[in-house]
Amino acid sequence: MLPGLSLNSSRIHEFVTSVLQQCGGTFVFKGPWFGSLDSLLTSNPANVHHILRKKAFNYHKGLDFKEIFAEIFGDGIFCSDGDRWKTQRRTIHSFIKHSKFEEAVERIIQRKVSQGIFVILQHFSEQRQEVDMKEVLKRFLFDFVCLLMLGFDPNSLSIEFPRVPYKQAYYDMEEVIFQRHLKPQWFWKLQKWLQIGEERKMKISSEIFDHLLYQCIWRKKELLNRRKTPMDRDDFNLLTFMLFEDNNQEEREMSAFKKSEKYARDMAFNLLSAGKKSILEEMKTNLNGEGDGDGKGRHFSFEELSKLNDLHAAICESLWLYPPLPFEHTVSVGSDTLPSGHQIGKYTRAIYSPYSMGRMEEIWGGDCLEFKPERWISNKGELGDVSPYKFTSFNAGPRAYYDMELREFSQRTQMHPSC
Repeated sequence: MLPGLSLNSSRIHEFVTSVLQQCGGTFVFKGPWFGSLDSLLTSNPANVHHILRKKAFNYHKGLDFKEIFAEIFGDGIFCSDGDRWKTQRRTIHSFIKHSKFEEAVERIIQRKVSQGIFVILQHFSEQRQEVDMKEVLKRFLFDFVCLLMLGFDPNSLSIEFPRVPYKQAYYDMEEVIFQRHLKPQWFWKLQKWLQIGEERKMKISSEIFDHLLYQCIWRKKELLNRRKTPMDRDDFNLLTFMLFEDNNQEEREMSAFKKSEKYARDMAFNLLSAGKKSILEEMKTNLNGEGDGDGKGRHFSFEELSKLNDLHAAICESLWLYPPLPFEHTVSVGSDTLPSGHQIGKYTRAIYSPYSMGRMEEIWGGDCLEFKPERWISNKGELGDVSPYKFTSFNAGPRAYYDMELREFSQRTQMHPSC
């Protein structure tokens, strides 16, 4: 099956979707005996529920996952288990729940929209030129996340569309990580050892991006050491929060890990990596907004946006068709049988595809490829409930129950060392 995978690597998600459609939603991929590519792929909601909830204790990231990702994600939350995973999750939750968080998000978005997106659109409109909106939004997101996580503005969102080495390095690493999933492990490891091809690009890009991360950490530490006062309103970001306010007394055993520069680097990198007419009518009806009086529109608060069900539905529709992570993979601790009847062997890779799930008629109906936000709205005009195992863009929703299940499982049996 490897030749088919290689020939379709440029359209891999569409290829996987077509295979799953032909196989009833679950497919066993067999690679060459020397490639460690054997996997079970699924878009079956019952299988996803089984993997993410019912038998969550039997599926974990696995050694292959860590070998693929750990080089750039380090000990961050995407590659961690156990106490380190719990510590970082608490830090992230505390950061998001902080009183300054929503204010910081609103401030950064307003700045980047008014001084970035609007300026670019106005310029190209006046010049009567086309503009690549995908590139505009990618630059907006990169600047926004860098400001919120690092307190650093790369200023990639400008009329000139400047080449920003950090931005290019980040997307190059993302591409190499994706390619590692499609190649036999021995092949990309050989490339890495010889420092040739895409693995050489990975090394160069990771060094460029690490330089940015550590520079931000050192500058922030120096600033905080000089100031020794609580965070200013305009200086709230993940780095400041971790270095100044994140002091959980319950985690003293992790204090050395949390105080290290590598912890800050890994946390920051991991979190750097994580429409329609009816919406306008809804805004006029619910927000009583005719703009700020200067003809340039207005900004909305979190509280105001929470009233916009049509906007929420349009975002859900977008995330359903184009999820942030088109596929997720786990590895079984022990053998198992999925609801579809497929057998899972011990230490077998199980991949579920949110991208493919959004394109399955048996899940969403014959209009699954149409952009129809109204599918999320009930007859009463409210947001309807959709199973998180059908709409998996958020990895089946809250994961608090995992702690309980993992504790229970660890008491019953000895987990694999990679857990």
